[in-house]
Amino acid sequence: MVAVEPGRVGDADAVADLWVDLADDQRQYGSHLLAARNRDAIRETVARDAIAGELLVARAAPDGDAHSDRGIVGFATFGVESGRYDTDAVRGVVGNVFVVPDRRGEGIGSTLLAAAERRLADAGADVVSLEAMADNDAARRFYRRHGYSPHRVEMEKSVESDTLTKE
Repeated sequence: MVAVEPGRVGDADAVADLWVDLADDQRQYGSHLLAARNRDAIRETVARDAIAGELLVARAAPDGDAHSDRGIVGFATFGVESGRYDTDAVRGVVGNVFVVPDRRGEGIGSTLLAAAERRLADAGADVVSLEAMADNDAARRFYRRHGYSPHRVEMEKSVESDTLTKE
């Protein structure tokens, strides 16, 4: 059994550790994040997210999961985008959805995502966006099952590419 609830500042260390696991995993799909080196920064970000009400955690039942600190088996971060440009829609952004590997397939990620979407809608968002690594087929399938489709495409190449001209 899992309960999804607002994260607390006291959850920041446990969530930061899970974020490091997430970021480490994303390296196989081409992410450039150096997970462990960003732990302190993400811990501070997660604490701010908790204060702002932009962190959800999935906690295992009391008899629950020894895998994670404080029973946290997943988390989601989200917020309403604020920018300098006028737009015709208020955009909510889901920054992260993560579930520990041994609890995947139980609906925890779906519950976290739905709760984040509800909170974004309550905060005035008209649309919700998120990112997934282009080569992470499982994540892209998960988000498609929840109604997401491509909106923008980010592209990159190495500056060592043979298409760059040398002077």
